[in-house]
Amino acid sequence: MEYNTSELCDLYSDSIDVVDPIFVSYGGRYSYAGEVTTIKCFEDRGLVDKVLASDGQGKVLLIDGGGSLRRALLDADNIQLAIDNDWEGIICFGAVREVDLLEELDIGIHALNAIPVAADAREIGDLDVAVNFAGVTFLPEDFVYADGTGIILSPEPLEVTE
Repeated sequence: MEYNTSELCDLYSDSIDVVDPIFVSYGGRYSYAGEVTTIKCFEDRGLVDKVLASDGQGKVLLIDGGGSLRRALLDADNIQLAIDNDWEGIICFGAVREVDLLEELDIGIHALNAIPVAADAREIGDLDVAVNFAGVTFLPEDFVYADGTGIILSPEPLEVTE
C-alpha cells in the first residue's frame, strides 16, 4: 500500500505528531507504515538483529541509536533478515552502511546517515521502551507512516484510502 504523509497530515492534523525532517531514505520501498516496535541501543546491533529475526508483519522497527554516526546499526545482512521476516520498515536514529545494496531491497529504511563501520553485536539495549528523538516520543504500539516527504506518528492506526 502507498502512503501519502502530506494527505494524512491534512486529514489528521489534530491527532498526529510530525517527526523532525532529519532522516534520509535508504531503502528500496518509497512508503511504508506499521505498528511501532522500539529498541534503545548505542553502537550495538545485537538486539536489532534479534528483533529483526522475529515476525515483523505490519510492524516498523524504531531504533534509538542515540544519534551516533560512529557505528552502523543496519546493513544489507540485517535488512535482508527484516525482509525475510516481513518487516514493513525501519527508522534508525543512527547510521547505516552498504547503502548501495540497501536501495535495492524492498523495505522502507530511514536513518540519519551512513558510515562503513559496523556496530558491535552484544545484544546490549532495551526493547519496547518509550524513546524520544526528532521532536517526538515514540511508544511501543504507536503507528508510523513514512514516505519521501516525511514521517508521522499516531497513537492509533489511521484510516487510509487507496
